[in-house]
Amino acid sequence: MDAVERIEQLFAQHGDVVYDGARSEPVTALQHALQCAQLAEWAHAPSTLVAAALLHDIGHFFEQLPDDVDDRHEHRAVPFLSAWFPPSVVEPVRLHVEAKRCLVTFDAVYAAALSPASVHSLALQGGPMSGAEAAVFQRQPYAGDALQLRRWDDAAKEPGKAVPSLGYYLALLDEVRAAR
Repeated sequence: MDAVERIEQLFAQHGDVVYDGARSEPVTALQHALQCAQLAEWAHAPSTLVAAALLHDIGHFFEQLPDDVDDRHEHRAVPFLSAWFPPSVVEPVRLHVEAKRCLVTFDAVYAAALSPASVHSLALQGGPMSGAEAAVFQRQPYAGDALQLRRWDDAAKEPGKAVPSLGYYLALLDEVRAAR
């Protein structure tokens, strides 16, 4: 099975998941991924960053953990994604949780707009970075892409929003993978 087929299978198996408990959001995992990718596309992001937007939470599909545990989904996705995609896809995915921690450090408006589920996960993920940690984070390759991805991630929670199909974005993934 190739990468795109496996990703399609993962979304078929887990895309209808509605996060519940303290992680409750008003959209399914698939709706969230499609909205995030659409926002990236609307921002004229490169195809690799649109791919990262679609795939940023795929690590959740590998293991379900209780609400009171940091599932480190961003790290669980790395081995899977790096087998098929370039760093310009993998690194923003890997960094998107740290990006949230960085953004709440220096952007009070961003922090105030976080959903209750994002506030809950932020606490589990280490909370806001110190100023020094944020400075180190921002110097990493792909940190700027991760910060933008994070903003799309937090905006991609609109129930009933019209988005392109998964098939539309799977074709984009295939192109990105082939260009690797």
